[in-house]
Amino acid sequence: MRLVIARCTVDYAGRLTAHLPLGTRLLMLKADGSLLVHADGGSYKPLNWMSPPATLQVDEPDDDQRAAGVVEVWNVTQAKTSDRLIVSIHEVLSDTTHELGTDPGLIKDGVEAHLQELLAAQIELLGEGSQLIRREYFTAIGPVDIMARDANGEHVAVELKRRGDIDGVEQLTRYLELLNRDPLLAPVHGVFAAQEIKPQARTLAEDRGIRCLVLDYDAMRGTDDADERLF
Repeated sequence: MRLVIARCTVDYAGRLTAHLPLGTRLLMLKADGSLLVHADGGSYKPLNWMSPPATLQVDEPDDDQRAAGVVEVWNVTQAKTSDRLIVSIHEVLSDTTHELGTDPGLIKDGVEAHLQELLAAQIELLGEGSQLIRREYFTAIGPVDIMARDANGEHVAVELKRRGDIDGVEQLTRYLELLNRDPLLAPVHGVFAAQEIKPQARTLAEDRGIRCLVLDYDAMRGTDDADERLF
């Protein structure tokens, strides 16, 4: 992984356009070809990014760019869509590279991991006609717990929690923003699934068009029959 702290501007060109004016930012280049642009704030969420597969080309600035103080131009191109992330660097403050090796992946606690396994096996809980694509669906910013298709053939990304709070909704929002950039996947709908969903998280999710699904862990395991309950 290469970490560069630089004064730069950033422009995204493609199906959408976006501009970040001159500022000091962290540029994170990963081995998979992704580039993430971070500020010193905003928690884990990048200001902008390019997902893999992507290629980086470093160019010399033209006369106008050089006159504006640009010393280097990064052109990051998405292989599937030809979208481009253009980073115009004015000053490099730090440039380091680290070999991280192969990551063992996220190890979830027992209940959360079992919920994922059970929901994958009972994917119809998402709705009649739903089909499982895969568990732990890889993205440049982390694995989506479950990727499925609904009865209309459209993609559904599922984030699973034991207790659903606002952080989980933010995490799913970040996945959806990335996945919906891919024309081979879009539109991708979101489902926030948990044993318990806090009211604030439900409000935020529904405001963002994300469906909430409360899971009955015991019923899914077959240890509790809801039809035989008195209450």
